[in-house]
Amino acid sequence: MRDGGRLAAAIEVLTEVETRHRPVQVSLRDWGASHRFAGSGDRTVIGNLVFDAMRNRASLAALMQDSSPRSLILATYAVTWQKGIDALSEVLAGDQHAPEPLNEEEVRKLSGNVPTTPESFEEADVPEWLWPAFQEVFGDSAVDEGRALALRAPVDLRTNTLKSDREKNLKRLAHTGAIATPLSPLGIRIEAKPGLGRMPHVQAEEGYRKGWFELQDEASQLAAHLAQAQPGHQVLDYCAGGGGKTLALAAAMQNKGQLYAYDADRLRLAPIHERLQRAGVRNIQVRDPATSTLDDLKDQMDLVFIDAPCTGTGVWRRRPDSKWRLAEKALNDRINDQKNVIDNASKYVKIGGRLVYVTCSLLPQENQHQTSWFLESHAGFKPVSALEIWQQTLPGTVAPKYVSKHGELLLTPASTGTDGFFISVFERTA
Repeated sequence: MRDGGRLAAAIEVLTEVETRHRPVQVSLRDWGASHRFAGSGDRTVIGNLVFDAMRNRASLAALMQDSSPRSLILATYAVTWQKGIDALSEVLAGDQHAPEPLNEEEVRKLSGNVPTTPESFEEADVPEWLWPAFQEVFGDSAVDEGRALALRAPVDLRTNTLKSDREKNLKRLAHTGAIATPLSPLGIRIEAKPGLGRMPHVQAEEGYRKGWFELQDEASQLAAHLAQAQPGHQVLDYCAGGGGKTLALAAAMQNKGQLYAYDADRLRLAPIHERLQRAGVRNIQVRDPATSTLDDLKDQMDLVFIDAPCTGTGVWRRRPDSKWRLAEKALNDRINDQKNVIDNASKYVKIGGRLVYVTCSLLPQENQHQTSWFLESHAGFKPVSALEIWQQTLPGTVAPKYVSKHGELLLTPASTGTDGFFISVFERTA
């Protein structure tokens, strides 16, 4: 396919997403299945166009004064990808499968010759109803933080220290352009490619198949690191999901002690078993919520780790369509879920043990507001400064910019180059 046909396909997929309210990945998969002539390179470019249009939807719609799929896709190609109007016009004119040529009004808008005064939320590519929350957290940096969330994310990997080390993995992945992450001592990064660029398929690498490394964003690695799970500890991963942080905690424990993996949704736990085997982890006991309870663990755990269910605003780089699907009701539901989760999980911490609450959200309602509520309603817990743990265990790294009065940390794409993550630590005292 030539770029004209790819643009037409991207418009078709984005129209499907917006009119039928379907996830982007599902629409892209179905389009590929019904257009077998499109090669993997074609599907990559089409996917990049659609995802970048979703990432920058508000700012591009403000530029074009129109939010139709055609306007968003054409603006992505000409403006976001910096191809320019001449190249876009040539592509549209030189391919019978391309969309209709640009009209005069589209040319004027893409040239920046139509005066516009976009609102701050449009500049930041953040939903308007969430803009007050961004301003509460980031103040004058809110637009910069929103813009960083609209960029493509790198591929981050975590070295599995049960089987390998970072230097060996870096050598094995040299052909991908892999580099060491600046903050996590175990992290490896493959920077995002711009425009039509295609990322390497790291799951096809020998190191992935043999368990030498796992896919995991640097912020997630840091959250597991700051939990400070130790060999011999009794640890409960209360919202284990697919097991990414579970594996990181197990590696930190050097396969010594006992780690319990639990999730109220048993379907989310399904991938964990294959991952445990590949990673060489032997100290994890998976607790299926349908067949077992956690009653025997009450007041017994040195560490309870909560990766709480949240809106996922911190991972918009990776899931840009979720940014525009998020509704206020979903946020309120998540807030209630989080209170139930942190309340229940706290029962398993022993006196002197720690509770770690993290989210991949940037919203204060899911982060600082929740931890303040927890401290007010659970007198037997006190805050522990995650910042101090960072300074003690990650010497030589730049401390995060956003720190609460209790030392809670907020990592963001703009300030730390990671996904958005909130990390808080508590100790049970009574």
